[in-house]
Amino acid sequence: MRSREVLANWLICAALNFEYGANRMSFTSDPTGGDGVIHDSQTQTTWRTEHVMVRRALFPHEKSNPKPVQTEIIEAVALKQAKGGASYASGKQLVVFLDSGGGEWHPNKVAHALPQPLLFVDAWVVGLHGPALNQYVYGVTKLDLSNGNAPVWIVRLAPTFDGWTVQRIQ
Repeated sequence: MRSREVLANWLICAALNFEYGANRMSFTSDPTGGDGVIHDSQTQTTWRTEHVMVRRALFPHEKSNPKPVQTEIIEAVALKQAKGGASYASGKQLVVFLDSGGGEWHPNKVAHALPQPLLFVDAWVVGLHGPALNQYVYGVTKLDLSNGNAPVWIVRLAPTFDGWTVQRIQ
C-alpha cells in the first residue's frame, strides 16, 4: 500500500469505529497486491479497497486544474470503472483521495452524479481540509444516499499523530 492508501483506509476505519461506537474496524495490506483490506471484527467481513487520487495544484508554479473538484471526483470514479469493468470493480470499495483541497464540493450532488450502475460496492472520498491550529483536519465521506444524505465525518489528528477525534457532520 502507498502511504496515502494507508492514511485513507485508517481514516475510514476511524470514522466507522466512531459511527459504530466500537473499535471493530481495522485494515491490513492486501495479500493479492491490492490497495488494502478493511476488516470488520464483529461481522468477520472484509472489504477490498481500490484507490484513485484526485490531484490538485499544490504550489503557485504548478498548473492549476480549472475543473470543479466535484467534477474531478465523478471523473475519477468513471475512470476507475472504465479501467476494468465489472470484474475489476466487483466486491471492492472505491476510495477517492483528494490530494489537496480543491474548494467546496457537495457530497449529495456527487453521489447523485456517480456513474450508473456503480460497479464498486461503495465509493468514498477522503481528503485533507487543511492544517488547523495544532491539528490536521480530514473529511471522510461515503457517497451513499440510502439514508437520505451522504454521511460525512471530520477526523482531527494531533500533529504528532498520537490522538484524534471524530465528529459526524452529515
